[in-house]
Amino acid sequence: MNRTLLRQVRYLDPLSGIDQVGDVLMADGRFAAIAPQLPEPEPDSATAIIDGTGKVLLPGLIDLFSHSGEPGHESRETLGELMAGAIAGGFTRVGILPNTVPALDNPGAIRSFLDRACDLPMDLQPHLLPWGALTHKAAGDQMTELAELAEARTWGMAGFADGQPLPNPMLMRRLLEYSQPLDCPIALWPCDRALAGNGVMREGMQAQLAGLPGTPVMAETAALATVIEMVAELGTPIHVIGVSTARSVALLDQARNQGLPITASVPWHHLLFSTADIFFPGEGVGYDPNLRFDPPLGNPADQRALRQGVKDGVIDAIAIHHAPYTYEEKTVAFDDAPAGAIGLPVALAALWQQLVGSGEWSALDLLRPLNLGPAGVLRVEPPRIAVGTAVEAVLFDPGVEWMVAGETLRSTARNTPFLHRALQGKVMQLWKGQRSWRSYA
Repeated sequence: MNRTLLRQVRYLDPLSGIDQVGDVLMADGRFAAIAPQLPEPEPDSATAIIDGTGKVLLPGLIDLFSHSGEPGHESRETLGELMAGAIAGGFTRVGILPNTVPALDNPGAIRSFLDRACDLPMDLQPHLLPWGALTHKAAGDQMTELAELAEARTWGMAGFADGQPLPNPMLMRRLLEYSQPLDCPIALWPCDRALAGNGVMREGMQAQLAGLPGTPVMAETAALATVIEMVAELGTPIHVIGVSTARSVALLDQARNQGLPITASVPWHHLLFSTADIFFPGEGVGYDPNLRFDPPLGNPADQRALRQGVKDGVIDAIAIHHAPYTYEEKTVAFDDAPAGAIGLPVALAALWQQLVGSGEWSALDLLRPLNLGPAGVLRVEPPRIAVGTAVEAVLFDPGVEWMVAGETLRSTARNTPFLHRALQGKVMQLWKGQRSWRSYA
């Protein structure tokens, strides 16, 4: 019998709102007992005992949207590296956007992608949830065979998404009409590229000081208003990707109060950074291309509104948008750099350090949009810390400091603003069923 006993660990379960300290027993891949204090195991039970003092036991984290370098761009990051980074960061389920090469726009491509992951020789893997493309090659021009793609839900397809804005509102309407009877999650990124122009930074004082072209707030909010109107008329439930402005939070709050079936997620880096972090006047530092994102980082007022929107439940989920690039691709001028950064190995530590460690959020405030919220978007049961449920859990030590470097990132990709910086808080061990992973770094 495979048994592990964690003594006096702080355990959290966002579904029940539990945040307590006690003993937790795992046996044969399930939570067997949880109590303030459990009896000593029998000497012949071969139970592994872990001192949980000062550590936190979390249910597995869920990321809705990440980019895989494989297939098509293995020089950026292999699928095995993405999965290793996810496990090291506490993510047991990872949604993969369909813009691979070839794109995940048909059942065969999705089956091939999942088979590729299953063939990797890893002791423990996160559960990958590929999104099926809404349009052919995820190019935004021609609708895919949605009914045919929907059959891949039985294999683990997350739902429908392109991972980029749809340029044609009429096509968007047709997609919402055709997909309604299929009952699959649909994720849309509201952005009007014509209004965004050549902007690389959120429009405002910091963009003017930096001399970088700005992206107006209305590039997001005008497109979001269109999406909301379509949902109001058609009734098709949708998920909004990449919320990045205070005005968008207000629009979503209004839509939710009207009872519209809309959920939303914010990229994790928008909670930690704003335009104030890109430009440092008088210091001669320049601009970090690892802070170039799409949508671009908001102004400080946007950042405050996004944090409050997550706490209030207006924004359901925090998405990682893990996006690997090579050193050569990212080490260029800010406005020439591709948008995106890796995040799966570092997001939990950085979010915990800045939001929970500072006292601004409770631990449950952070865990809900990384576990319960994404599960609701995907329409699946979330991992839990509760007696009788399958083990899918993360042992996190908020007191351990570690250096973000190549070996700790577990990837050839290095494009993160945290590179060569110390973070406090580290995943020490992860369990999924009867398998486990342990950090030795």
